[in-house]
Amino acid sequence: MSLKEPTAIVVMGVSGSGKTSVGELLAKRLDCIFVEGDRLHPAANVAKMAEGIPLTDDDRWPWLDLVGNELAEARSRSESVVATCSSLKRAYRDRLRQASGGSLCFVFLTGDPKVLEERMGARTGHFMPASLLQSQLATLESPEGEPGVVTVDIDASLDAIVDKALDQLAKI
Repeated sequence: MSLKEPTAIVVMGVSGSGKTSVGELLAKRLDCIFVEGDRLHPAANVAKMAEGIPLTDDDRWPWLDLVGNELAEARSRSESVVATCSSLKRAYRDRLRQASGGSLCFVFLTGDPKVLEERMGARTGHFMPASLLQSQLATLESPEGEPGVVTVDIDASLDAIVDKALDQLAKI
């Protein structure tokens, strides 16, 4: 898939769904900017999650604004961008849509909770403990049916997941 005009894509899903891996490869294949949303979390959010405390909406709003600013800045430079952001609620996605200043696509990574738990248990060096997965799953409002959203199951190889995302994005 090649982009005909500058595009903004958010790779979303709960922790452990592979947002970073998928986002990096998607950006590489599209030859565009990659923004890792987790790196934009304020230190207080990271500390809270590292302690196993779920974030509240009030914790998330400033972070979502930072992600939205990154999307808007790329668009202001007429550059395409792929960003990662859990985007668990419709209100969060709508905030990102508004901030991006144009059409925004979401790649929703979904999978069996057992697969997510296994992935979270296997990773090292991440601030998000596996104990927070259930709170994320409880918070998640499925984006299926919203405009500009494609859904990809994570029970496949990284290449296959990105291939499927690209195929579906091309149909939007």
